[in-house]
Amino acid sequence: MRAAALLLALIASGLVAAQDYPSKPIRLIVGFPPGGNVDVVGRIVAQKLGEGSMIANEYVAKSAPDGYTLLIVSGAFVTQAATTRKLPYDPLHDFTFISTVVTYPLVFSVRADSRFRTLDEFIGYVKSNPGKVNYPSPGMGTLYHLAGELFVSMAGIHMQHVPFRGGAEPLTEVLSGRMELLIDALTNSYPQIQAGKFRPLAVSSLSRSPALPAVPTVAESVPGYEALSFTGLGGPAGMPAAVVERLNREVRRALASPEVGKRFAEWGGTPSASSPEEMQRLVSAEIDKWKKVVAARKLELQ
Repeated sequence: MRAAALLLALIASGLVAAQDYPSKPIRLIVGFPPGGNVDVVGRIVAQKLGEGSMIANEYVAKSAPDGYTLLIVSGAFVTQAATTRKLPYDPLHDFTFISTVVTYPLVFSVRADSRFRTLDEFIGYVKSNPGKVNYPSPGMGTLYHLAGELFVSMAGIHMQHVPFRGGAEPLTEVLSGRMELLIDALTNSYPQIQAGKFRPLAVSSLSRSPALPAVPTVAESVPGYEALSFTGLGGPAGMPAAVVERLNREVRRALASPEVGKRFAEWGGTPSASSPEEMQRLVSAEIDKWKKVVAARKLELQ
């Protein structure tokens, strides 16, 4: 909850001067337990935690649209919408989207002593050994699972997905050598990369990450590939326009803080304020993108 708490503190400091809003404490709902990276910048973990985030989403969707109950919207928000048969809320119409906060790529990594030094080498090996390489994820329908399915499809290879029920288990599987490739948020893998435990092969953004400027993009080997995640701020549908505008302004002010920029850079993220309309379009586009992957790969809805 470190980034969420830091951001809320900076937003709150800017709201203090307001005479009409806020007149009481604002609740920021984070649908994940403290200590995981989702409440830092969006970690998606096991199925049970996914259920917890859906409960948080539903709670906010049904709250009064007065600006006093807000939601941290993460990559899990869009992948749940793409992979869940029936949600207890409408992911587009039951929320007010205020601003994105940070965006970050995924990173494709192998153990530091792996035989693979480039993504092209890895793809070539898998093509020569179809079905013999597995990749882990924290669970079915998570961003990391869907990013892997998109990669398999676009690269023309066959890998077996192995879902786990915990955020740390995929990392452990690759560190132990039981599996070859880890697809994870850069914000999660970055400390392991810095510690020399992982070798990054590629990042999933279309341009190289400032955090790993020497690491190529997946798109340099698989043209057009992109898989990103984000964290943003939302609330119930129907929030007053003046409150949304005020919150958006304070998010932008908070993200301009050198302290916030430094903290996000340490996690491999990029501060990314947006207009409410831009965040709405992003959420809609990401849901559509992953729904197409689910359909094309014939994945079972949860």
